[in-house]
Amino acid sequence: MPKRMRLTTWRPLATAAIAALTAALLTPAAAHGAPRESRPVYSYDNAIREAVWVATGLDGDGDGKTDRVAVDIVRPREPAQQGRKVPVIMDASPYYSCCGRGNESQKKTYDGGGNVVRMPLFYDNYFVPRGYAFVGVDLAGTNRSDGCVDVGGRSDIRSAKAVVDWLNGRARAYTTRTGTVRAKAAWTNGRTGMIGKSWDGTIANGVAATGVKGLKTVVPISAISSWYDYYFAKGAPLYDSGPDWLSDYVDSPDARARCAAVQRRLVDEAPRTGDWTSLWTERDYVRDAGKVKASVFAIHGQQDLNVRMKHLGQWWDALAQHGVERKIWLSQTGHVDPFDFRRATWVDTLHRWFDHELLGYDNGIDREPMADIERHPDQWITSKVWPPRGTATTTLRPDSGPQPGVGTLGPNRGTGTETFTDDPQHGETDWAARIDTSTPDKAGFVTVPLTRGLRLSGSSEVKVTATPTTSTAHLSAVLVDLGPDTIRDYAASGEGITTLTDRTCWGASSAGDSACFKDTRARTADVDHTVVSRGWADLGNHASDAKGVPLTPGKAYTITLDLAATDHVVPAGHRLALIVAGTDKDLIDPPSSPPTLTLDLSRTSARVPLVGGAPAFARATAGPASAAPRATPLDGVQAPGTVHRIPGGSR
Repeated sequence: MPKRMRLTTWRPLATAAIAALTAALLTPAAAHGAPRESRPVYSYDNAIREAVWVATGLDGDGDGKTDRVAVDIVRPREPAQQGRKVPVIMDASPYYSCCGRGNESQKKTYDGGGNVVRMPLFYDNYFVPRGYAFVGVDLAGTNRSDGCVDVGGRSDIRSAKAVVDWLNGRARAYTTRTGTVRAKAAWTNGRTGMIGKSWDGTIANGVAATGVKGLKTVVPISAISSWYDYYFAKGAPLYDSGPDWLSDYVDSPDARARCAAVQRRLVDEAPRTGDWTSLWTERDYVRDAGKVKASVFAIHGQQDLNVRMKHLGQWWDALAQHGVERKIWLSQTGHVDPFDFRRATWVDTLHRWFDHELLGYDNGIDREPMADIERHPDQWITSKVWPPRGTATTTLRPDSGPQPGVGTLGPNRGTGTETFTDDPQHGETDWAARIDTSTPDKAGFVTVPLTRGLRLSGSSEVKVTATPTTSTAHLSAVLVDLGPDTIRDYAASGEGITTLTDRTCWGASSAGDSACFKDTRARTADVDHTVVSRGWADLGNHASDAKGVPLTPGKAYTITLDLAATDHVVPAGHRLALIVAGTDKDLIDPPSSPPTLTLDLSRTSARVPLVGGAPAFARATAGPASAAPRATPLDGVQAPGTVHRIPGGSR
């Protein structure tokens, strides 16, 4: 990385130096050339810190008053004194008081006047000296805001959108929560970029999907694109609790007392049957991707078992269909912020992205490769576009082999059947570890050892025709790379990182807000197999994604399972496996009566996005075969039923 971006703790400059640098920045481009980088020329310690309450136009708590959301602002003092307006970086979050943000679970702190002292994360420390305002919004029903949390619904999105509207002169704000003195955002040019991890990034997606004017870019990190897919996979329940639990988790204490009606709706309209209701339609941002006018820089962990890669894949594809400007990072981690898996490069890239999108600097980032992909721990490759040109969906078909449940995978239509019995005590790591052994809980299908690498890039789907013995049945489909590798240990605590004790500094510090954060390093594991992609479904949803029905035992049903997006290379000498089974332990709930299922192999197939398409698969499976290593399990995945996962958690 360029030396200018190596970590430093910025210290306030002398007044004369500030004046000189500011004059240079504000001199017309014709005299000095167009700027390419914002620099830390403004005092962070002397920044303006203030709070306003923005009217949302809603009355979510039914008290007869328009809800107001609390907005904490840190902005450079010098541009305001010069009459220069600044752009805004905004993180709208439910976590500022209940749970904290970042690897160190930082919460907002305030002075005696109610103005923010510590803003979590590094964004204000780093960007305010560079001429940006940072805005931290308490979502409705959290911290100091009115209203109720509705978990990605109208209140969540409107409470954040109203702030973008206020920044652009279209909404009202007040200097206190209940007062009548108006606050205006005369200090900003309205150009806003939203950023955030998990629920915060989800709000950025949702606000972008309203098409609100003034929102120029969003940077969603590990973000949800449709809340139904956070709780269900085509009818199969993924978690043991609904959105009401999540709402209660982040509600401010006074909101819990006034938001009973909202809580009741979250229960009544989110049945654990997995049926689609109007509640989920309201929380599906993918359907409104055509309204997105902001650019999108998306970051996601390919092994994120909290907000799974399906959210990224379907959002990315929808944005592509509508020509949205996009950039993407895909890591090997689980639910982890890029600040904690690629810190120096992340800060530099984010700086350049915001400079380009919010300040209009021609720094070339829009002409760089679209995608950065972590191929091995701390080893990254780039793709000019993503998925790469030449990627084509290729149909692979299972066929029976020499033992029951141990079959082959290739381009030709299979024959016969395979039978397995749902065992909720086993999951994808158990199945993969015994892929070459006949076991009663899965059916596995494997290619020959590859003679050259085979790259999967994008989203897959598996079409299954199965006959159950019971009236309910859940299905799992998993793609696995069989062969030795060293990966980020996403199943362990930290989900692929280890937090150290040393700190590095990213921006300016003040007495109440340090810019120094604990370092991290990759936590790795040596494995003999890697799960590439996974997907689930309730077979009762065979006729409709929206509604499940009881099954008739002994009758065959066909259903398509949507597998999460990925970018993975199965190297030469390894094998690609497709596993079809029942309950994926710790990842979906079992059906009421675990069934035995019989697969019709002639009507079962996988559609896989391969770089180079079918010819690439043919080349990779041609030539002499060599022995592949035996698979062993990767331990450590926690059960959602025993530990509640939340979009954000403590990270």
